[in-house]
Amino acid sequence: MLEISVRKKLGQLDFAADLQIPNQGITALFGLSGSGKSSLINLIGGLIAPDQGFIRLNNRTLTDTQRGINLPPNHRHIGYVFQDARLFPHYTAKGNLCYGCKKENKAKLERIVELLGIGHLLKRYPITLSGGEKQRVAIGRALLTEPEILLMDEPLSALDLPRKRELLAYLETLSKEIQIPILYVTHSLDELLRLAERVVLLDEGKVKAYDVLENVWQSPLFSAWKTNNERSALLSLPVQSHHSAYNMSALDINGQTLWVGERLAAVGKKVRVCIMASDVSLALRLPEKSSIRNILTGKITALFPQPNQMRVEIAIGEQKIWSDVSLWSADELNLSVGQAVYAQIKAVSVVR
Repeated sequence: MLEISVRKKLGQLDFAADLQIPNQGITALFGLSGSGKSSLINLIGGLIAPDQGFIRLNNRTLTDTQRGINLPPNHRHIGYVFQDARLFPHYTAKGNLCYGCKKENKAKLERIVELLGIGHLLKRYPITLSGGEKQRVAIGRALLTEPEILLMDEPLSALDLPRKRELLAYLETLSKEIQIPILYVTHSLDELLRLAERVVLLDEGKVKAYDVLENVWQSPLFSAWKTNNERSALLSLPVQSHHSAYNMSALDINGQTLWVGERLAAVGKKVRVCIMASDVSLALRLPEKSSIRNILTGKITALFPQPNQMRVEIAIGEQKIWSDVSLWSADELNLSVGQAVYAQIKAVSVVR
C-alpha cells in the first residue's frame, strides 16, 4: 500500500494530500492543469520534497519530515514514465530497456518485450521509432528496474490519435498482467474511462474525491467534465453470455440482461459500459414487439426538474441509471418517486 500524508507550498498553491492507495490496478490522478497532479507523483518519486508529512510504500518510509528521512529517487524502487520517453539516443531499444537493471533477467526481459509488443524494435535506435514505440520502450525500461509502483505522467499526451489508441490497448493489457500498482496522471476522459479503477480528483492542490471510478463519475464534483452537463451512468457489469448468431454479449445487471452490440470478454469477466440519460426512455407498461433490445424494470428513486426536461433517477436493483424526458412526458406519465417503470435503453457504449 502507498500511504501519503503531505503538505507542500508550490508558488501560490498550497498542496495537501492524505491518501491510501492499494497495491493493485491503475489509480488515475485527474483534474485541471495546475491542480497538482504532477506535483503529487513528483513528491512520491522524490523529485521534490514535502514541507510537512510522510510517504510510505509497502511499510517502507520514503520521506518523513518529522524523522528527517527523504530517500533519493534512485533508492525508492519506483518506476517513472514521463510525457516524453526520454530514451538515450546512442542506445538501441534493448540497450534502453536494460539500462538501470541490476542484472539482466532474460526471462523477465522476454516477458516484458512480449507484453509490450516490442520484440521487432530491439535493434533499432530511438530516432527510428514512432512516439508510441518510444513510450512502450520507456514503459518496459521502467518495469525492468523491478519497481514497487509505476508512476506515469500523461504518457500519451504527446501522441497523435492513432498512436494513442494503440498504446491505450497495451496499457489495458499491462494493468491486468503486472502485479504492481500504477499511478496514472491524465486529464483525458478517454484514458480515464479505459484505464482507471480508482480516481483521485484534484482541484487547486486539494483532493476533492477519491473512490472507484464509477462512484466518482456520479459525483456532482465531476459534472464539469461532462458534455452539456448531461447525466450518464457508468457501470461495471459481468459478462453473462454470448449470442453467437448476432455477435452480441449479454451483461448481468442485478439479475436482468443488458445486451451490447459486440462480443466481449469471457463469461464472468467485468466490462465497463456507459449509458447516457438521453438514450433512456420510460414506459409504464412493458412495450410489445419493440426494436429496442434492452428494456429493464426499475423504480424511480429521485426526480430533478430541469429548465426544459425532467431528469429521472432509476434504480435497477443496486445500480442506478438516468433518463431525461420532456416535462410534457413527465406530466403525462405522472412520474413520482417510488413508481415502477420500464427503462428502454436505446444505446450502450462499451468503454472497457
